[in-house]
Parts: sequence; C-alpha cells; structure tokens
Amino acid sequence: MDNDSEVRTDAWREQMDAAARRFAATAEQREEVQRRRAATESVVVDTKEQIVARADRLLVAGEVPAKAVIDLGRHDPVDGIGSLERVIGFANELQAVNFLTRGARAAHAVARISLNDNGRQIPIGTGSMVSPQLLLTNNHVLPTVADAASVVVEFGAEVAANNVPGPTVHYRLAPEELFVTSEHLDYTLVLVAPNTDGSVAGTEFGWNKLIAEPGKIVIGEAMNVVGHPSGRLKEISIRDNRLDLQLEHFLHYHSDTEPGNSGSPVFNDQWEVVALHHAGVPKKDDKGRVLRKDGKLWQRGDGDDAIEWIANEGTRVSVLLRDLASRCFEPAQRALLDELGPTAALPVVEAVAAPVPQPVPVRESTVRGLRGRPVGTGGRSVLFLHGRGQQGRDPAELRRNWTAGLNKGLTLAGLAPVDPADAYFPFYGDRLVESMDTREAVDAGPALYEDLVAEAAHRAGMPTDLPADPQSRELFGGFGAVLLDRLHDQLSWIAARSGLDSALIGAIFKDVAAYLDDERVRKGVLDAVLADVPGSGELILVSHSLGTVVALDLLTQLPQEVKVRLLVTAGSPLGLDGVYRKLLTGGANRPERVGDWLNTWYAGDPIAIGCPLSQAWGPGLREVAVENSKEHAHDIAEYLAHAAVAAAIGGALSA
Repeated sequence: MDNDSEVRTDAWREQMDAAARRFAATAEQREEVQRRRAATESVVVDTKEQIVARADRLLVAGEVPAKAVIDLGRHDPVDGIGSLERVIGFANELQAVNFLTRGARAAHAVARISLNDNGRQIPIGTGSMVSPQLLLTNNHVLPTVADAASVVVEFGAEVAANNVPGPTVHYRLAPEELFVTSEHLDYTLVLVAPNTDGSVAGTEFGWNKLIAEPGKIVIGEAMNVVGHPSGRLKEISIRDNRLDLQLEHFLHYHSDTEPGNSGSPVFNDQWEVVALHHAGVPKKDDKGRVLRKDGKLWQRGDGDDAIEWIANEGTRVSVLLRDLASRCFEPAQRALLDELGPTAALPVVEAVAAPVPQPVPVRESTVRGLRGRPVGTGGRSVLFLHGRGQQGRDPAELRRNWTAGLNKGLTLAGLAPVDPADAYFPFYGDRLVESMDTREAVDAGPALYEDLVAEAAHRAGMPTDLPADPQSRELFGGFGAVLLDRLHDQLSWIAARSGLDSALIGAIFKDVAAYLDDERVRKGVLDAVLADVPGSGELILVSHSLGTVVALDLLTQLPQEVKVRLLVTAGSPLGLDGVYRKLLTGGANRPERVGDWLNTWYAGDPIAIGCPLSQAWGPGLREVAVENSKEHAHDIAEYLAHAAVAAAIGGALSA
C-alpha cells in the first residue's frame, strides 16, 4: 500500500471512529424511538416539526393518493399528527410504477471514482453528479486538490438488462477551477472537466438536485443507496433500509452498504438526495475494540469487509448546503455553484450589470400584442404568455397586472423590479375566440373535453361510485342526459375542492380542448403569438394556464436564433396526459432549446390538477408549490408574487 492510500485509509478510519462515538452517545435517543414506536404501533416517528414538514412535502408533491387522504379524514382529523404519520406510511407502502424509472434516472448520475496509477485504475469510492458539472463525494475519498487531479470518474460501470457490463465513459476532474471540502462533514464538491469530445458529464448522465428545505425524510422511512461497494460494478440497496435517527449534522440508518460505498448518495423513496453516505458504525467490545463478524477482535490486516457493521452514517444534505452557503467564492466559482439551482438555497450574489445591447428588430404585425426590450445582464428578453378568457382586454393593462405581481415577488426576494415596458406580451385572446366562433359544430366532437374533465376529477380524488346529481338534468336539459350528468358531477367535485365555480372550470378546459383538437384554432393562436416575439437572443418565457400549453407548442416554432434560458409554467394543465399527448412535441418530450424549467402550482387550482409536472415530464424541471388565496387560486399575479417564483425569473435575467 503506497503512502497516499495509507493516508486515505487512515482518514476513512477516523471518520468511522467518529461515527461510532456519535452512535454510542445517542443510545438513549434510539431507545426513545423504540418506545414511541411501540406506543404508536408505527415505524414512522419523529418530532412534530419533522412530521408536519414531511407530510406537507408529500401531499403537495402528489405522492399520496387522494383516496388515502379522504379515508384518513373519515376517522381522524387530517391535520392530526397521527393522520400525518399515516400519510407518510401510505407514501412508503404505495409506490407508483415509475418508482423504478425515477430510480434508474437517479442512479445514472452515480459514478465510480478510481485512482489512476500508471495505467491501472484502483477504485477508491463513489461520487454523483449534483449539477451539470459538479460531482459530490467524501472528503476522505478526495481530501486534496492533488488527490482529485489524480483520479478518473467512470460512468456506466454497471451491468445492462442482459446482465452483461455495458460501455463506460471516463472523465477527469478540474479541481484547480473548483474544489470545496470539509473534513468534519466529510464532503468534497469538485468540478468535472469536459471530456475530450466536449461532452459534459451532467448533460450526458444527468444529475441529482440537492435540496435545502426540510421534509425530505423522517425516522422510520425507507432509504435507497446507489454506489460501487468495494469498487464493484454499480449496485443499489433499495427500501430495505430505514432511517434510525436524525442528528444535528448526520443521519444514522441501517443499510447493506460496504466501505467502497463511501461517497454514495442516499435517497428517499421520491429519489431526492437526503444524505451523503460516508461511514459505517462498527460493533465494538466493552473496551472499544472493533469486532469481526465472527465475534473475534478485528486486526488491521483482516480487511474492512470482515468488520461487524451495526449501522451507517451519512452527512445531511441540508447541513452540507449550509456549510457551502457560508463560504466565499470568486465570481467564476460562484457561477459554477449557481448550477446547483435554487433548491440548494445558496445566497444570491448580485451580478455586475453588462452593457445592454440595442433592441433586436422584430417584424411588423397588425395584432394587438406588445413588444418589449432586452433587459438584464446580456440583454435577455422576458415574454409573458397569457391564458384563456382575455378576449376584449387591453394588453397594456394585462401586462401591467403581470408585472405588478412579478415585482411584488421580486421585492420579497430582494431583487430589482421590472419595467412593464420591458416585457414582450403577445396577445391572442381575441384570435382564440374568433377561431372558436368560426369552427363548424364546436360541440360536435367533445371527446377530448370530456376526457380532460374526467382525468382532472380522477386526479382530484373523485370516487367512481358517487351517485349522480339529481339537479344535473334540470341544469343541462334533456339531450345527452347521462353524459352530461357525469360531466356535471365531475366539474362539481373539482369546484367544491378548489373554490372555483364549475362553469368557469368547464370553460377553461373547453378552451384547452378546442386549442388542441382543432388545428385552425391552434394555428390562429400561434400566428398571433409569433408576430410579437423577439427574433433572436435569450428568452425568459413566463406562461400561465392555457398559455403553458401554447408555450410548449411555441418552443417548436421559434426562430433558431432564440434560446430559452428559462421556461416558467404557472397553473398549468400540462400534467394531464390528454393535454401533453396532443402537443406539437409529440408528448411529454422536453424541447432541447429549453435551459431551466420552473413549474409553479397551487393545490387548490383545479387547472393545475395534473401537477406536479415531473411525474409526466421527468425530473429535469423544478417544481415550486405555492399557496394562493382561495379566491384567486388560478390568478397569474398571485403566482408571480411568490418570492421563490419571482427569484427564478429575476435570477435568469441577471445571471
């Protein structure tokens, strides 16, 4: 064993000993957990704050079936701690079929780290991409810049579906450009250099977001670990692992991990990273000596796999991010850290404003849309794309309303406001109604409209065995009574849970269906929008309601010179399969020209009933659940007034 290997091994054993001391010091806390489990007959136990935060995160993300929540409410108050613990239990027991798909995506970003020793590759640990260019592992795996410069990072070191190892891709690190480490928290964050062909690791293999906010896991929940134990091909330990205790900086859990899993990401069942695995806790005798699996004293030459491991320890992601946020970085490094995204909650650093270029000429148009001006660093443009029901409105007034909501949010986020005159505001409200009015027999083919309403009602948790509403025949007349009975019941079910009138909900879905089902309507709307968009440059595209559907189609029509830095969808029906299957993208296929995508939704907004969108569109977008007032559940100004939503827009303009 060379000197570097000895140093790395000694560092790992120091982490192991520290974990063992923490484990011994928390014996009473583990005993208290067992007492609470026995008293409540539930494996899920934690502090009230943790339980509330976790249940809220699961419910907002749509990870708990609505029927399960309704069933709970029949017996206990839905907001009671007992019910919330059972909500978490439901989420652990009932896994959607996409659990494996989401897990495969998360695992794709995990790599084997090997020491490059005269052409030989000696595995020393695991790392995972947490942004397009940044890799996270342990300090004891990569303690110094020199260590990071001497390794290779190997993606795809795993067996394929046919049980045969597939091809691997190697990357080198660039620690001279970014290298952040902490011996106490045992993490290292380092830049991965582009490959010789110019490929970027995160772009090729994806990355797993780091999330600062609480509510990602509670004691008793299942955990999943992906890594390269003892340097072997990639392995996964799923669901047979449980969180035992939450410490201030670390998590203790049971898992079938091995020493080579150092640096592995630890996931919850939603495949969010909750910890960075860094050490096992060995069993010791009463004199503090490490024991082997056969009960004998462990000797240094026995190897780490001979140790009797009784628990595992990982660094909490939220603590890791707090440590990262407390440090100072140069502008170039800060730009790399910004790629971690807003979920990392790193402090926003004001960028130095660059000279604003002259506005890009746009073609003349007779439509009533409004053009804006390039704003922010780099002369980027912001474009607002409205929803349905705007016919006869003044676009200038609408633009001021959007901007007022956005500026409220920017103020809360501590960012500079936007001048209404700077925003592009294509207007298709009149064109939409005109196109619909000229359709032949608008209601002759209502299948899509019925499907959208039915899917929305199903997603809202409407039982399938509700009796028909006896008033529906009087409301809708005698034609198609059976069909209209069902449609009315579904709209009423959604309306009763959202505070919006069922007629309004019906009108919104009917406009969405008309746009998707009739190419003349779609063409009229897109022509009106395309007449008032920038001809080139970077675009921040903010869309609402039906406008989010139009936005996805628009992305396939924009000039090639236009790059979309940020797409914002608010109050969107894009999660309904009856919607995304009819898009010009050919389904839930994210257009390549989109940089970042933020989707914001309110659980009481029935038009956003298909949210969160990541369930259909995959993990490559950020979801921001907000609380709008019930009276304005679907109002765009309400959405934009939230600091988290506005900060994403303001950050994209100034980045």
